[in-house]
Amino acid sequence: MGQINIGIVGAGYIGGVHAALLTRDQRVRVAAVNDLLADRVEQLARSTGAKVIDNTNELIESVDAVYITTPNTKHTELVLACVDAGKHVFCEKPMATTLSDARTILEASAKSKSVFQVGHNRRFAPVYSTLKELIETAGPAHSAHLKMNRGELINPPWVGDTGVTGGFLFETTIHMFDMMRFLFGEVASIDAVGSTHEYPEVDDFSALIRFDNGMHATLASSADAGWMFPFERVEVFCHHRTFTTREMDSLTYSDGLDGRHFAQTMQQLSKEEKWGYAQEDRAFVDAVVHGAPVPVTDKDGYKAVELVDAVYRSVESGARVTLR
Repeated sequence: MGQINIGIVGAGYIGGVHAALLTRDQRVRVAAVNDLLADRVEQLARSTGAKVIDNTNELIESVDAVYITTPNTKHTELVLACVDAGKHVFCEKPMATTLSDARTILEASAKSKSVFQVGHNRRFAPVYSTLKELIETAGPAHSAHLKMNRGELINPPWVGDTGVTGGFLFETTIHMFDMMRFLFGEVASIDAVGSTHEYPEVDDFSALIRFDNGMHATLASSADAGWMFPFERVEVFCHHRTFTTREMDSLTYSDGLDGRHFAQTMQQLSKEEKWGYAQEDRAFVDAVVHGAPVPVTDKDGYKAVELVDAVYRSVESGARVTLR
Protein backbone atom coordinates (compact mmCIF):
# COMPACT_ATOMS: atom_id res chain seq x y z
CA MET A 1 0.00 0.00 0.00
CA GLY A 2 1.24 3.47 -0.88
CA GLN A 3 0.83 6.55 1.23
CA ILE A 4 -2.62 7.07 2.72
CA ASN A 5 -4.15 10.38 1.75
CA ILE A 6 -5.83 11.96 4.76
CA GLY A 7 -8.26 14.87 4.86
CA ILE A 8 -8.86 16.95 7.98
CA VAL A 9 -12.20 18.68 8.49
CA GLY A 10 -11.78 21.25 11.24
CA ALA A 11 -8.64 23.39 11.53
CA GLY A 12 -8.91 24.35 15.18
CA TYR A 13 -6.53 23.40 17.98
CA ILE A 14 -7.08 19.64 17.96
CA GLY A 15 -7.09 19.49 14.17
CA GLY A 16 -3.69 21.14 14.26
CA VAL A 17 -2.41 18.65 16.84
CA HIS A 18 -3.40 15.68 14.70
CA ALA A 19 -2.10 17.32 11.53
CA ALA A 20 1.33 17.91 13.05
CA LEU A 21 1.56 14.32 14.24
CA LEU A 22 0.36 12.85 10.94
CA THR A 23 2.94 14.81 8.93
CA ARG A 24 5.65 12.95 10.88
CA ASP A 25 4.29 9.56 9.81
CA GLN A 26 5.81 8.54 6.47
CA ARG A 27 2.91 6.19 5.81
CA VAL A 28 0.44 9.03 5.34
CA ARG A 29 0.06 12.37 3.60
CA VAL A 30 -2.17 15.15 4.84
CA ALA A 31 -3.68 15.88 1.45
CA ALA A 32 -6.67 18.14 2.09
CA VAL A 33 -8.01 20.41 4.82
CA ASN A 34 -11.31 22.18 5.38
CA ASP A 35 -12.63 24.80 7.78
CA LEU A 36 -15.14 27.64 7.69
CA LEU A 37 -12.50 30.15 8.82
CA ALA A 38 -10.28 31.01 5.87
CA ASP A 39 -7.26 32.27 7.80
CA ARG A 40 -7.22 29.21 10.02
CA VAL A 41 -7.48 26.67 7.23
CA GLU A 42 -4.87 28.48 5.13
CA GLN A 43 -2.45 28.31 8.03
CA LEU A 44 -3.05 24.57 8.45
CA ALA A 45 -2.60 24.06 4.71
CA ARG A 46 0.74 25.86 4.77
CA SER A 47 2.00 23.84 7.72
CA THR A 48 1.09 20.49 6.14
CA GLY A 49 1.39 21.09 2.41
CA ALA A 50 -2.27 20.14 2.04
CA LYS A 51 -4.79 21.52 -0.41
CA VAL A 52 -7.69 23.60 0.88
CA ILE A 53 -11.01 22.14 -0.28
CA ASP A 54 -14.02 24.25 0.66
CA ASN A 55 -16.66 21.61 -0.02
CA THR A 56 -16.60 18.80 2.54
CA ASN A 57 -18.13 16.26 0.15
CA GLU A 58 -15.37 16.98 -2.37
CA LEU A 59 -12.75 16.59 0.35
CA ILE A 60 -14.23 13.25 1.43
CA GLU A 61 -14.18 11.95 -2.15
CA SER A 62 -10.58 13.05 -2.69
CA VAL A 63 -8.94 11.13 0.20
CA ASP A 64 -8.66 7.67 1.72
CA ALA A 65 -9.32 8.66 5.33
CA VAL A 66 -10.87 11.62 7.12
CA TYR A 67 -10.14 13.18 10.50
CA ILE A 68 -13.24 14.91 11.87
CA THR A 69 -12.13 17.63 14.27
CA THR A 70 -15.06 20.02 13.95
CA PRO A 71 -17.30 21.28 16.78
CA ASN A 72 -19.08 18.43 18.55
CA THR A 73 -22.55 19.02 17.12
CA LYS A 74 -21.21 18.79 13.55
CA HIS A 75 -19.78 15.29 13.93
CA THR A 76 -22.80 13.18 13.03
CA GLU A 77 -23.45 14.55 9.55
CA LEU A 78 -19.79 14.35 8.60
CA VAL A 79 -19.30 10.86 10.01
CA LEU A 80 -22.27 9.52 8.10
CA ALA A 81 -21.06 11.12 4.88
CA CYS A 82 -17.62 9.53 5.31
CA VAL A 83 -19.01 6.10 6.17
CA ASP A 84 -21.42 6.26 3.24
CA ALA A 85 -18.45 7.04 0.96
CA GLY A 86 -16.52 4.05 2.31
CA LYS A 87 -13.75 6.14 3.86
CA HIS A 88 -11.72 5.37 6.97
CA VAL A 89 -12.76 7.71 9.77
CA PHE A 90 -11.10 9.14 12.85
CA CYS A 91 -13.78 11.08 14.73
CA GLU A 92 -12.81 13.22 17.68
CA LYS A 93 -14.87 12.76 20.82
CA PRO A 94 -17.77 12.82 21.27
CA MET A 95 -18.94 10.52 18.51
CA ALA A 96 -22.27 12.36 18.66
CA THR A 97 -24.15 14.65 21.04
CA THR A 98 -27.43 12.73 21.17
CA LEU A 99 -28.02 9.07 21.83
CA SER A 100 -30.14 8.71 18.70
CA ASP A 101 -27.36 10.15 16.53
CA ALA A 102 -24.80 7.89 18.20
CA ARG A 103 -27.01 4.89 17.48
CA THR A 104 -27.36 5.92 13.83
CA ILE A 105 -23.58 6.14 13.51
CA LEU A 106 -23.12 2.79 15.24
CA GLU A 107 -25.54 1.11 12.84
CA ALA A 108 -23.95 2.71 9.79
CA SER A 109 -20.43 1.86 10.91
CA ALA A 110 -21.39 -1.77 11.53
CA LYS A 111 -22.19 -2.13 7.81
CA SER A 112 -18.87 -0.59 6.73
CA LYS A 113 -15.62 -2.44 6.14
CA SER A 114 -13.55 0.69 6.75
CA VAL A 115 -11.74 1.66 9.93
CA PHE A 116 -13.70 3.78 12.40
CA GLN A 117 -11.89 5.11 15.48
CA VAL A 118 -13.07 7.57 18.14
CA GLY A 119 -10.66 10.08 19.65
CA HIS A 120 -10.74 9.20 23.32
CA ASN A 121 -7.06 10.02 23.78
CA ARG A 122 -6.96 9.40 27.54
CA ARG A 123 -6.89 5.64 26.95
CA PHE A 124 -3.45 6.06 25.38
CA ALA A 125 -2.02 8.44 27.98
CA PRO A 126 0.74 6.62 29.90
CA VAL A 127 -0.77 7.71 33.23
CA TYR A 128 -3.98 5.84 32.48
CA SER A 129 -2.52 2.87 30.62
CA THR A 130 -0.16 2.33 33.58
CA LEU A 131 -3.05 2.72 36.02
CA LYS A 132 -5.01 0.06 34.19
CA GLU A 133 -2.04 -2.33 34.38
CA LEU A 134 -1.66 -1.69 38.12
CA ILE A 135 -5.35 -2.31 38.78
CA GLU A 136 -5.24 -5.56 36.83
CA THR A 137 -2.17 -6.66 38.80
CA ALA A 138 -3.22 -5.51 42.28
CA GLY A 139 -6.98 -5.66 41.95
CA PRO A 140 -9.78 -6.04 42.14
CA ALA A 141 -10.66 -2.40 42.61
CA HIS A 142 -13.37 -1.85 45.22
CA SER A 143 -14.32 1.77 44.56
CA ALA A 144 -13.06 4.94 42.94
CA HIS A 145 -13.51 8.68 42.71
CA LEU A 146 -13.15 10.56 39.43
CA LYS A 147 -13.01 14.32 38.99
CA MET A 148 -12.83 16.45 35.88
CA ASN A 149 -13.43 20.20 36.22
CA ARG A 150 -13.13 23.28 34.07
CA GLY A 151 -12.20 26.65 35.46
CA GLU A 152 -14.81 28.42 33.33
CA LEU A 153 -16.86 28.29 30.14
CA ILE A 154 -15.65 31.63 28.86
CA ASN A 155 -12.37 31.07 27.00
CA PRO A 156 -12.72 30.23 24.21
CA PRO A 157 -16.28 31.61 24.00
CA TRP A 158 -17.75 28.59 22.20
CA VAL A 159 -17.19 26.22 25.17
CA GLY A 160 -20.26 27.75 26.82
CA ASP A 161 -22.46 27.36 23.73
CA THR A 162 -24.47 24.13 23.87
CA GLY A 163 -25.24 24.56 20.18
CA VAL A 164 -21.55 23.90 19.59
CA THR A 165 -20.65 21.50 22.42
CA GLY A 166 -23.92 19.63 22.91
CA GLY A 167 -23.59 20.38 26.64
CA PHE A 168 -20.79 20.66 29.19
CA LEU A 169 -20.54 16.92 29.77
CA PHE A 170 -20.08 16.24 26.06
CA GLU A 171 -17.27 18.77 25.72
CA THR A 172 -15.13 17.90 28.73
CA THR A 173 -16.35 15.23 31.12
CA ILE A 174 -17.06 12.61 28.47
CA HIS A 175 -13.38 11.69 28.77
CA MET A 176 -14.05 10.41 32.30
CA PHE A 177 -17.06 8.39 31.24
CA ASP A 178 -14.94 6.60 28.66
CA MET A 179 -12.18 6.22 31.25
CA MET A 180 -14.60 4.53 33.68
CA ARG A 181 -15.39 1.82 31.15
CA PHE A 182 -11.73 1.49 30.18
CA LEU A 183 -10.64 0.97 33.79
CA PHE A 184 -13.59 -0.72 35.47
CA GLY A 185 -15.89 -2.27 32.86
CA GLU A 186 -19.55 -1.76 31.99
CA VAL A 187 -21.80 0.53 33.99
CA ALA A 188 -25.00 -0.90 35.52
CA SER A 189 -26.66 2.27 36.82
CA ILE A 190 -26.17 5.98 37.47
CA ASP A 191 -27.67 8.27 40.12
CA ALA A 192 -26.85 11.90 39.35
CA VAL A 193 -27.68 15.35 40.60
CA GLY A 194 -26.87 18.63 38.90
CA SER A 195 -27.26 22.33 39.43
CA THR A 196 -26.96 25.56 37.46
CA HIS A 197 -24.88 28.49 38.72
CA GLU A 198 -22.80 30.53 36.28
CA TYR A 199 -24.06 29.49 32.88
CA PRO A 200 -27.37 28.89 31.06
CA GLU A 201 -26.88 25.12 31.24
CA VAL A 202 -26.44 22.67 34.10
CA ASP A 203 -22.83 23.27 35.07
CA ASP A 204 -22.19 21.24 38.23
CA PHE A 205 -22.64 17.47 38.55
CA SER A 206 -22.24 14.73 41.14
CA ALA A 207 -22.92 11.10 40.30
CA LEU A 208 -22.86 7.67 41.91
CA ILE A 209 -21.99 4.95 39.42
CA ARG A 210 -22.48 1.21 39.92
CA PHE A 211 -20.71 -1.30 37.68
CA ASP A 212 -21.72 -4.75 36.51
CA ASN A 213 -18.87 -6.29 38.51
CA GLY A 214 -20.14 -4.85 41.81
CA MET A 215 -17.68 -1.99 42.00
CA HIS A 216 -18.94 1.56 42.64
CA ALA A 217 -17.53 5.02 41.99
CA THR A 218 -18.32 8.67 42.43
CA LEU A 219 -17.79 11.34 39.81
CA ALA A 220 -17.72 15.11 40.24
CA SER A 221 -17.54 17.63 37.42
CA SER A 222 -17.85 21.40 37.70
CA ALA A 223 -17.73 23.96 34.90
CA ASP A 224 -16.79 26.90 37.12
CA ALA A 225 -14.06 25.58 39.40
CA GLY A 226 -11.61 28.40 38.71
CA TRP A 227 -8.76 26.19 37.45
CA MET A 228 -7.80 24.64 40.76
CA PHE A 229 -5.25 22.02 39.79
CA PRO A 230 -5.30 19.11 39.35
CA PHE A 231 -8.47 19.66 37.34
CA GLU A 232 -8.48 15.97 36.38
CA ARG A 233 -7.91 13.18 38.87
CA VAL A 234 -8.72 9.51 39.36
CA GLU A 235 -8.42 7.76 42.73
CA VAL A 236 -8.80 3.98 42.84
CA PHE A 237 -9.12 2.02 46.07
CA CYS A 238 -8.14 -1.64 46.26
CA HIS A 239 -7.33 -3.94 49.21
CA HIS A 240 -4.95 -1.79 51.29
CA ARG A 241 -3.87 -0.01 48.13
CA THR A 242 -4.61 3.38 46.59
CA PHE A 243 -3.75 4.61 43.10
CA THR A 244 -4.01 8.33 42.37
CA THR A 245 -3.43 10.24 39.13
CA ARG A 246 -2.61 13.91 38.72
CA GLU A 247 -3.89 14.92 35.30
CA MET A 248 -1.63 13.30 32.70
CA ASP A 249 1.51 14.20 34.65
CA SER A 250 2.00 11.59 37.36
CA LEU A 251 0.73 8.51 39.14
CA THR A 252 1.13 7.89 42.89
CA TYR A 253 0.34 4.62 44.62
CA SER A 254 0.50 3.15 48.11
CA ASP A 255 0.77 -0.53 48.93
CA GLY A 256 0.35 -1.97 52.41
CA LEU A 257 -0.31 -0.56 55.86
CA ASP A 258 2.79 1.50 56.62
CA GLY A 259 1.91 4.60 54.62
CA ARG A 260 4.70 4.27 52.08
CA HIS A 261 3.89 5.53 48.64
CA PHE A 262 5.60 5.57 45.27
CA ALA A 263 5.35 8.07 42.43
CA GLN A 264 5.85 7.73 38.70
CA THR A 265 6.11 10.87 36.60
CA MET A 266 5.43 11.36 32.89
CA GLN A 267 6.80 14.90 32.82
CA GLN A 268 9.69 13.89 30.59
CA LEU A 269 7.33 13.08 27.72
CA SER A 270 6.17 15.51 25.08
CA LYS A 271 2.60 16.72 25.53
CA GLU A 272 1.51 14.73 22.47
CA GLU A 273 2.85 11.51 24.02
CA LYS A 274 1.81 12.39 27.59
CA TRP A 275 -1.77 13.07 26.54
CA GLY A 276 -1.93 10.05 24.22
CA TYR A 277 -2.46 11.96 20.96
CA ALA A 278 0.61 10.51 19.27
CA GLN A 279 -0.26 6.96 20.27
CA GLU A 280 -3.87 7.15 19.09
CA ASP A 281 -2.83 8.52 15.70
CA ARG A 282 -0.28 5.73 15.27
CA ALA A 283 -2.96 3.21 16.21
CA PHE A 284 -5.36 4.59 13.62
CA VAL A 285 -2.77 4.43 10.86
CA ASP A 286 -1.79 0.91 11.97
CA ALA A 287 -5.42 -0.15 11.67
CA VAL A 288 -5.69 1.30 8.17
CA VAL A 289 -2.33 0.04 6.87
CA HIS A 290 -1.97 -3.30 8.64
CA GLY A 291 -5.52 -4.18 9.65
CA ALA A 292 -4.58 -3.90 13.32
CA PRO A 293 -7.48 -3.93 15.81
CA VAL A 294 -9.15 -0.56 16.32
CA PRO A 295 -8.41 0.39 19.95
CA VAL A 296 -11.36 2.77 20.45
CA THR A 297 -14.30 1.46 18.47
CA ASP A 298 -17.67 2.78 17.38
CA LYS A 299 -19.15 0.84 20.31
CA ASP A 300 -16.81 2.62 22.72
CA GLY A 301 -17.87 5.95 21.26
CA TYR A 302 -21.53 5.00 21.57
CA LYS A 303 -21.14 3.85 25.19
CA ALA A 304 -19.53 7.13 26.21
CA VAL A 305 -22.44 9.06 24.72
CA GLU A 306 -24.86 6.67 26.43
CA LEU A 307 -23.31 7.38 29.84
CA VAL A 308 -23.43 11.15 29.36
CA ASP A 309 -27.05 10.85 28.26
CA ALA A 310 -27.82 8.76 31.36
CA VAL A 311 -26.41 11.46 33.64
CA TYR A 312 -28.48 14.17 31.99
CA ARG A 313 -31.59 11.97 32.24
CA SER A 314 -30.95 11.19 35.89
CA VAL A 315 -30.47 14.89 36.70
CA GLU A 316 -33.67 15.80 34.88
CA SER A 317 -35.80 13.04 36.40
CA GLY A 318 -34.25 12.85 39.86
CA ALA A 319 -34.22 9.08 39.49
CA ARG A 320 -31.69 6.33 38.94
CA VAL A 321 -31.01 5.44 35.32
CA THR A 322 -30.35 1.74 34.69
CA LEU A 323 -28.29 0.77 31.68
CA ARG A 324 -28.47 -2.45 29.67
